[in-house]
Amino acid sequence: MASGDLQEKMEISQRRIACIAGHLLSIPSPQAPLLRRSVTSANVDSYRRVHGEVSSHDAVWRPAEDDAGRPFVDIIYEKAVGEGIAKVTINRPERRNAFRPQTVKELIRAFTDAREDSSIGVIILTGKGTKAFCSGGDQARRNKDGYVDDHGNSNLNVLDFQILIRRIPKPVIAMVCSLFLHYLNGFFIFRFIFYSFFKVAGYAVGGGHVLHMVCDLTIAADNAVFGQTGPKVGSFDAGYGSSIMSRLIGPKKAREMWFLARFYDAHEAERMGLINTVVPLENLERETVKWCREILRNSPTAVRLLKSAINAADDGHAGHQDFGGQATLLFYGSEEANEGNKAYLEGRRPDFSKFSAGLENPFQGIYILSMAISA
Repeated sequence: MASGDLQEKMEISQRRIACIAGHLLSIPSPQAPLLRRSVTSANVDSYRRVHGEVSSHDAVWRPAEDDAGRPFVDIIYEKAVGEGIAKVTINRPERRNAFRPQTVKELIRAFTDAREDSSIGVIILTGKGTKAFCSGGDQARRNKDGYVDDHGNSNLNVLDFQILIRRIPKPVIAMVCSLFLHYLNGFFIFRFIFYSFFKVAGYAVGGGHVLHMVCDLTIAADNAVFGQTGPKVGSFDAGYGSSIMSRLIGPKKAREMWFLARFYDAHEAERMGLINTVVPLENLERETVKWCREILRNSPTAVRLLKSAINAADDGHAGHQDFGGQATLLFYGSEEANEGNKAYLEGRRPDFSKFSAGLENPFQGIYILSMAISA
């Protein structure tokens, strides 16, 4: 081998070793930060050239309805013009947006429509007015069997809505601006300001606070405060309000939040993992819009399967069933599945010989991942 070729290979090897060492060393060399900033800047500039900037202009909303065509009474259902964003607003400000059975039924109708609308990729949940996002169940409708509807039937159908938020194959985003402490009927109660693409404010207690936790993402303004008051008012949430909180912030911190009923500012909530990010109040709407549009740039199939896979770890066999269903839908679009379907309709034996059973088959990887999740 010529000395020149050997010298070139040695230089290449040294550069590769230096690159690996730069990733492994906990204390970088004085030159490393400059190189890292240069590479990062170049990568960002390259990404922006390919994908462009995420727009933050105001969304234009139009009224929406589901297939039933019945008017909504307890909620406002809207879709952004020319964009894949749906917005559902709880519209009972006179009751601090507390939900009754009819409210939950309408929420389920709107979310089901957004789920089935292929043009929608992100859903936002918010509350109407300046007094409430959602103050939980309407206590005027409560009896020993749950909450009473207009026909005298009692239920706790908000649990079905919580499950729908988890199962819907599209991200659901809660926007939190501010929380203050109020005194109502002898009890201290939280007051939240929740954001969609416009400012709204109010209480989020009991079931209302749980809704923010079961949503996929939460963005908070820097003046937001978080906590639970259930034990102070003789109440608790032993479902998602406990299990999801424990997953989000850890069992010890979840016990602290429930047992002591303390309050936490937005930055501490972010450090705990209760929310995704904190932004200045004046930038919250702009950042919310950017997050929604950035999600919509990504593969909807990848986002759908990722949401299902992440939730499957928490939801046991039900979560595995949902993930398996999402994988089945993906498989239905393959040539292999199409061959089986066509053969049946044509009354012939299917020919699967050209399809490999090895790991190069992408659906084999999905199957192995689903098995690992359920283990």
